[in-house]
Amino acid sequence: MSTTEKAGLSQKPYNVKYIPNPSQEELRELALKHTPSIMKTAYGNINKFSRLKARMAKLTYCIALGSDKDNYSGKIIDPDKARELIERQKAYIEKKGALVEIDAYYGYGDRAVPVQWLYTVEAANVAGMQQVLAFPRSAVEGKDQLERPFQPKFRLVYTAGMHLEDMPGKLAIVVDLENWTTHVMGSDYFGETKKGALRMLNEYAYRQGGLVLHAGAKKVTIDGKAMTMGIMGLSGTGKTTTTFSKQGELAQPIQDDMIVMWPDGTLSITENGCFAKTFGLTPETEPVLYAGSTHPDAWVENVFPNADGTYDFSKVRLTPEEVARLKDMLIVSGAPAENVEAFINGKVKIEDVVDEYDIPEDGWDFTVWTQNGRSIIPMRAIKDAASFEDIPPLRSLGILNRDEGPDAAVPGIVRLPTPEFAAGYFMLGETSKTSAAGKERGKTRSPFTQPFFTSPFGLQPQRFTELGAKLPGLQTWLMNTGYVGGDQKDEEKGEALKVKIRHSSAMLEAMLSGRIKWKKDPDFGYEIVDLDATENAELMSKVPKEILNPKVFFEAKGRGDEYKAWVAKMKTEREAFLKKFSVDDNIVKTVVNA
Repeated sequence: MSTTEKAGLSQKPYNVKYIPNPSQEELRELALKHTPSIMKTAYGNINKFSRLKARMAKLTYCIALGSDKDNYSGKIIDPDKARELIERQKAYIEKKGALVEIDAYYGYGDRAVPVQWLYTVEAANVAGMQQVLAFPRSAVEGKDQLERPFQPKFRLVYTAGMHLEDMPGKLAIVVDLENWTTHVMGSDYFGETKKGALRMLNEYAYRQGGLVLHAGAKKVTIDGKAMTMGIMGLSGTGKTTTTFSKQGELAQPIQDDMIVMWPDGTLSITENGCFAKTFGLTPETEPVLYAGSTHPDAWVENVFPNADGTYDFSKVRLTPEEVARLKDMLIVSGAPAENVEAFINGKVKIEDVVDEYDIPEDGWDFTVWTQNGRSIIPMRAIKDAASFEDIPPLRSLGILNRDEGPDAAVPGIVRLPTPEFAAGYFMLGETSKTSAAGKERGKTRSPFTQPFFTSPFGLQPQRFTELGAKLPGLQTWLMNTGYVGGDQKDEEKGEALKVKIRHSSAMLEAMLSGRIKWKKDPDFGYEIVDLDATENAELMSKVPKEILNPKVFFEAKGRGDEYKAWVAKMKTEREAFLKKFSVDDNIVKTVVNA
């Protein structure tokens, strides 16, 4: 334990005026006054156009000596350089003269961790969003503790307007684990403050014998019995959508993004709200998230505003007229002024700068609206949310893989029958890159879908195996939330299948209620839906058999050789990936069905 951990963080680290714990109304006023590219909408909530449209994992650094780099999963920064950047941030803050202070908790109950967030006023919108997600002191502390000064365990310092000319991207996220402090310099994207605190929680919980899972959670009641289901997944895989969809007699969301497994077999939550992807929201397909995102108390980031102040959650390509209407805000949020003018005047047409997948060339991002729009929704605005006072035991835990591309062949749902299977596939963290990753496309792997685990990734399957042993009867599974045999363009041409929200809900409900007859997959050894079993007739009436077993799709299309090549490729790549992190040989052999 460091000296800082023993003594606690100082309450006021900067010589400035503090704006302590303003109300949501006050934060909205501050945001509308000080935050660039922001507007009040027809719904009464706030919408911000951020310069950055995703987290900058490649520009996030833990403070460490080069000789210690193997003790970290991501990039490190030399302590001397880090101190110099932190001093520059301090000078920037004290020149600005004011900080918005949010004192609150990540978590609820005995496991809650006190966090202090500090923001320069141009990031007042981020402060407002973070305050929604955190639990207030009054929800965690008793009367006597409330009367004493707040004692944070973690601190996050956020300076959105500070640009670092000598650093890649002109920004840096510096993580000081010795002092449990994260410094965000130059980013205006909300995800950096949210994940900054959760990244520190990952390390803190691991040191306490626990493990943070990048997972949503919901209380599901089947045949009168309640359980907690955890849903792991990288951003964009459908984690939030799945968490807020209905299965069984009653499904009540508990947590949107991260849960903690503790060594005594218990589960704890982290946040008091939801950070939802908004692209494609409709009242029919995702009524809870749609209602929440249009609620007056929501904060919204990067959602397209119609001329009347309402939202278009499915906006992709912009017309010159729409760019002209939003011209000033687009330029303030980073669009090159000369390109904006050229597009408005018709000198450059969208076909000149955007490909068939709606990926724009550098400098022309403003012509295609980001699909990484987000909303912050307080739990009180979520219909039928579960009570934090009564969270049932974790009995079901799965991982989402949004498969996409010509070799998309992951079954709609897979049962992982042993702890070794679960540890292996959770460690693989497979999916296709989505809009949350910016312009990048293609397949990716992220151990335990957990890019926020600062220690070596190979520690995660080991810890999960230890903790999973304390959860007898835990059901583990994998679900494809993407495509079979192609992508969106292929589906539009009838050459691929999309796994739709209704398919996912039907598969999960059948699994949770024990109404699936499984069979062993001959290639990978995990269990898939038996298409020949009469017990599965009801499920197959709701979900195409080609989604339940993609091999059927590939063979019917005369693409059987592609499927065989995919199997061989997956085994080779998965084995190499797991061995790279020194995963236990038994887990590796299980995954490759050796």
